[in-house]
Amino acid sequence: MNSAIPWMSFEQVCSTMDEMGISEKPFMFFVDYKAEYGWIGTPIEAQALGIKFDIGSSVQVSKASKMPIFNKTPISEANYFEKFNLVQKAIQRGDSFLTNLTAPTQIETNMSIEEIYAIAQARYKLLVPEFFTVFSPECFIQIEENKIKSFPMKGTLAVANHSSPENLINDVKEQAEHATIVDLIRNDLSQVAFPIQVEKYKFIDQVKTNEGDLWQMSSLISGELLDEFKGKFGKILTHLLPAGSISGAPKKSTLKIIDDVEDYPRGFYTGIMGMFDGQLFDSGVMIRYIETRENQMTYKSGGGITVFSDAKKEYQELIQKVYLPF
Repeated sequence: MNSAIPWMSFEQVCSTMDEMGISEKPFMFFVDYKAEYGWIGTPIEAQALGIKFDIGSSVQVSKASKMPIFNKTPISEANYFEKFNLVQKAIQRGDSFLTNLTAPTQIETNMSIEEIYAIAQARYKLLVPEFFTVFSPECFIQIEENKIKSFPMKGTLAVANHSSPENLINDVKEQAEHATIVDLIRNDLSQVAFPIQVEKYKFIDQVKTNEGDLWQMSSLISGELLDEFKGKFGKILTHLLPAGSISGAPKKSTLKIIDDVEDYPRGFYTGIMGMFDGQLFDSGVMIRYIETRENQMTYKSGGGITVFSDAKKEYQELIQKVYLPF
């Protein structure tokens, strides 16, 4: 971890967020997967620490100055199958309907995380210098004028192999995975808002990668914030984290499965990042994540496992999601 960052407990982040939210003071923040620690500060404080945020623009800050080299060494197929089978046994016991199984992949590239951040094209970008960078396509929640929206993203297929997005929409496994997560997010949002509605179900985005584009399936769920949560973004996060799209359902028992099966720390991967400009609160799920430590880069990725999942296809999806977004 970058020792120059004044790290805070999750509780400190949330209480500061509530204070700044109620007073309509702009801030930026990020918290880890387990909601244990993170950072929050003003845009000026972020700049002083070299922390960079880019939310909503989806444009390149600069062009590549050299031809990118990108090699990846994922966990072995046998190792992944062992974890996959443990998850399937848990599903068959009834402990989970959907489990998001992730793993680290060692990568080699001639680019620094700072260079990757500058070139990346993604809706949610974050750079914590000498630590990690994120270029995520997935929104967590947006809040404006007391309306909360969530855009759960579940379902991925390679464009090259599937010429029409209908292939993704009609895939039995992907349908089951997406329906489960939409139901989970509806339930999560009902803790802080009422009424809840699915405004848009199963829409497709095309995500650019250095190895070919991907179809990604999302839905839009919204609700009106309850009075006790208005302006209290930290209080809202304490009810919603960890994010349903990167854990599973039912959430409590699935989180235990993840702890038992994944033999590495996710850290900030699959945590939440975001900003508040005084009016709009916008946050993203920290997927598409590269971490650097002791001259070694690690890319963390994963996907949802259901009773319909095929181990080989899930292993390929895990590798497919290890990419540079340009």
